[in-house]
Amino acid sequence: MTAMLEIGNLHVSYGQVDAVRGVTLNLDQRQIVSVIGPNGAGKTTLLAAVMGLLPSKGRLRFEGEDLHGVDVEARVERGLCLVPEKRELFGSLTVLDNLQLGAYSKRHRGDALKRQLQQVYDRFPRLADRRAQRADTLSGGERQMLAVGRALMSSPRLLMLDEPSLGLAPLIVREILAIVRQLREDGVAILLVEQNARAALETSDWGYVLETGEIALSGASGDLADDPRVQATYLGGGTQDDE
Repeated sequence: MTAMLEIGNLHVSYGQVDAVRGVTLNLDQRQIVSVIGPNGAGKTTLLAAVMGLLPSKGRLRFEGEDLHGVDVEARVERGLCLVPEKRELFGSLTVLDNLQLGAYSKRHRGDALKRQLQQVYDRFPRLADRRAQRADTLSGGERQMLAVGRALMSSPRLLMLDEPSLGLAPLIVREILAIVRQLREDGVAILLVEQNARAALETSDWGYVLETGEIALSGASGDLADDPRVQATYLGGGTQDDE
């Protein structure tokens, strides 16, 4: 069976600097795959290349189709969506306005838009309560919920999340990651980039460790969590769960 996302020997450069070197990664339907690693390892760069925000060399296929030469908007229309680390909400607009903008690429109108909105509100009841509130007045957890909800308005088949736990309290992190697992049950594949290695490996089916632009380790998430090197480097010290 063809993987939903196939990345093979991928290289991404900033000028003369190779930020991602020879990365190979596969993700199947209804699977959560995590990518963990330190700051500067190339995790965000990898997501940007998959989304088409940065040029890349190597194999990059989504549902069997080559993504090279496909622009960002067309990738969204095919079912790819990225929730960036900084969330990039429109702070002066309401929750509802932000969600409606998320549906732009699918051109939802009328009843279709209402159905899509209701699905997001069912998943994030707090957004329904705050639909008329400006995005820049939300809490950190609510902004993350809005960023994910806006992405879901495009009906993604593969949702990429860049550091969804960043800056959030442990209770909110657990809530967000529980929703990620629910999305998998609903048929959405997830590519999860996280510095919070413990949370990422507890949430995902398969994991990759990215260090200095290269895959250092990969395997079933439970096996990686038991790996002495991963434990010493990523699980032995404090994580956001300890803050």
